[in-house]
Amino acid sequence: MFISILLIGLNFTSFAQTKSPAVEEASAKLIKFYPNPATSDITFEYQYGYDKSYTLQLYNFLGKKVYELTTTSPKISLSLTNFFRGIYVYQLRDKRGKIVESGKFQVVK
Repeated sequence: MFISILLIGLNFTSFAQTKSPAVEEASAKLIKFYPNPATSDITFEYQYGYDKSYTLQLYNFLGKKVYELTTTSPKISLSLTNFFRGIYVYQLRDKRGKIVESGKFQVVK
């Protein structure tokens, strides 16, 4: 009985981890950023879906907003001169304020 439960559990686990193409497509990122970790500057570049009404917000590890920019071009280079060493979170928001995408990057100096 134990073996049959174990086999059913293994079978279910492998089924649950299989991703459909629609799920993989939905998880594609709108923005890529580089380099990560960053030292003096970081670049955010739209892969697709560029929208001038999007706002890029950056938060430090304490959750304090340290930068905000309405996207003006598909490629944004940002100087990190006034940023401290640490982990930062970016949020891409639409014109209603809904988070479209988020991620994190590291600043090393």
